Amino acid sequence: MSEKYKPAYPRMAQLKTAADLHNYLEKNHIELPFDETVLPPAESPFNRPIHLKSGKTIGNSLCILPMEGWDGTTDGRPTDFTRNRWKKFAISGAKLLFGCEAVAVCHAGKANPNQLVLNDETFSDFVDLRQQLLKDHSEAFGATDDLLIGLQLTHSGRFCKPKSHKAFESKILYSHPFLNSKFGMAADYPVLTDEDIDQIIEQYVQAAVLAQKAGFDFVDIKHCHGYLGHEFLSAVSREGQYGGSFENRTRYLRNIVAGIRQAASGLEIGIRLSAFDMLPFKKGPAGTGIPESAEQYPFAFGGKSDGLGPDLTETKAFLALAESLGIQLVCITGGSPYYNPHLMRPALFPPSDGYLPPEDPLLGVKRQIDVTHELKQAFPELVIIGSGYSYLQEWLPNVAQYVLRHNMADSVGFGRMVLSYPTMPADMLAGRSLVRNHICRTFSDCTTAPRNGLISGCYPLDTLYKKSPEAEQLKALKDSL
Repeated sequence: MSEKYKPAYPRMAQLKTAADLHNYLEKNHIELPFDETVLPPAESPFNRPIHLKSGKTIGNSLCILPMEGWDGTTDGRPTDFTRNRWKKFAISGAKLLFGCEAVAVCHAGKANPNQLVLNDETFSDFVDLRQQLLKDHSEAFGATDDLLIGLQLTHSGRFCKPKSHKAFESKILYSHPFLNSKFGMAADYPVLTDEDIDQIIEQYVQAAVLAQKAGFDFVDIKHCHGYLGHEFLSAVSREGQYGGSFENRTRYLRNIVAGIRQAASGLEIGIRLSAFDMLPFKKGPAGTGIPESAEQYPFAFGGKSDGLGPDLTETKAFLALAESLGIQLVCITGGSPYYNPHLMRPALFPPSDGYLPPEDPLLGVKRQIDVTHELKQAFPELVIIGSGYSYLQEWLPNVAQYVLRHNMADSVGFGRMVLSYPTMPADMLAGRSLVRNHICRTFSDCTTAPRNGLISGCYPLDTLYKKSPEAEQLKALKDSL
């Protein structure tokens, strides 16, 4: 984003006092709750443990969210850049690592050429990654018996780019009226057959078996952000056993779970879920995001029929199904970074393939908190993890504390925040003041870089990336936009 860009909304760093934040929210009619002061550690809900039905305990109520890596080898193995990111997860202080990273179950299902893949050839690398997490966490905090480590398993579906960051090799479930043309697919682009889907399900099961052997406590069967699991939930126009009815659209999940229960008995299962969706957005005349125009839009799972707001009817049916399958861990997000990123990742500064915010980003934060709260009320026995907090910046602890105190979620998740400030959760747990010059300001370089074939990291604040050759390439790229 050019330095000449002047955001339409004030930067969060300008809201220096609780009175500033309160006045801004009141003036703009944004009902976002927060605590004016942060409680000491002995009274803090951040330090509240979470007890699972399996008998395991998560040591506190802070979580590291899974992120998509763009820095592995082309054969799906981690590099030093990957290991550096995982160390940040380990020393964060959070006791729940929800998936760590989006790991493809096959090479064809990768979202980028450098995404990790779990198979027989890469298995030992994942053993080493988990051991590294335990070692680094133990050195920083001592105990690891209350650390729960998951691995997110994914197939990127419509957004597969296994060979080049420029070329989609999409695997789709149905012809989408907007997304096909948006991403270069003809209306008659071939869809996955039921037999193709059965094979992918088997690849999930095989990857889960390997994850269990590597020592991971659970696998996250990814159902978010427009990837394959999420696209199943909107496949209302697909014919056959995997589309149309709600029962058919959730057969994919049910079959994966059944396969894992049989082949990897005792392995816990979690789900990261886009609990709501809306119409795809595009750049308007002034660069601001505007929704596509449609009188009826049946493809927004968890969305209204016009595609312009949440409707959680099917979302609740999905969570009821998950609960009936013995799944307890659910991480809530929304939308997709490919076609409506402001829903899941509120920010002032969009990535190179994005658009200027169509609303105050605080409204996006509030939407995710409200949805998560409604789902937690409906499913008190599920362990619900909230996300979408990064834009709050200095005020994240105040909002997160309010959410946890009022049981609006069981855990608060950190994503890109830990790329620039890996010990932010630890500082919150210990009652320390935040280090302001480490806080993510949502410049979106961690997305712009990989969208253009560069490794993903925090270029503004992390010295490892700031002083890298890729930083100069990123600067030149942004200057050209």
